[in-house]
Amino acid sequence: MKTRFITRSALIAAIYAVLTVLIQSISYGPIQFRISEMLTILPVFMTEAIPGLAIGCLIANILSAYGVYDMIFGTFATLIAAVMTYKLRNRILFAGFPPVIINALIVPMIFILSGSEASFAAYIFNFATIFISEAIIVYIFAIPLAYGIRKQFPNLLK
Repeated sequence: MKTRFITRSALIAAIYAVLTVLIQSISYGPIQFRISEMLTILPVFMTEAIPGLAIGCLIANILSAYGVYDMIFGTFATLIAAVMTYKLRNRILFAGFPPVIINALIVPMIFILSGSEASFAAYIFNFATIFISEAIIVYIFAIPLAYGIRKQFPNLLK
């Protein structure tokens, strides 16, 4: 691996983890608003964002009340979403779908596995709240940021 790739990945991981932990009161739980999820659009521009996001999520989820389930499944959800976002890199508007949908599907399962909420109604409620909060972060903040980056740095897309 190249030094530049590792450095960028580490920087993305650090920013994701710090943003999540800095405002942890709204970053964890069934109703969450992770500002760090703005970074989920970065795989559109660089492959090093994929491991960076996954590692950042893992580090942030160490502090989660949902323990090992959040560390494993939350990180897995972020990794899947990052890879899918990368695959959609030529269509920025659609590249926001994977983090929204994958997190909405998987994160409520973390609550069930950890024993905090174990009903179908709770899953549906948590799906809706995660979907809405993730969509707000991605489509109100991340997608416009991506278009701005693309306009300022047109050669950044790989």
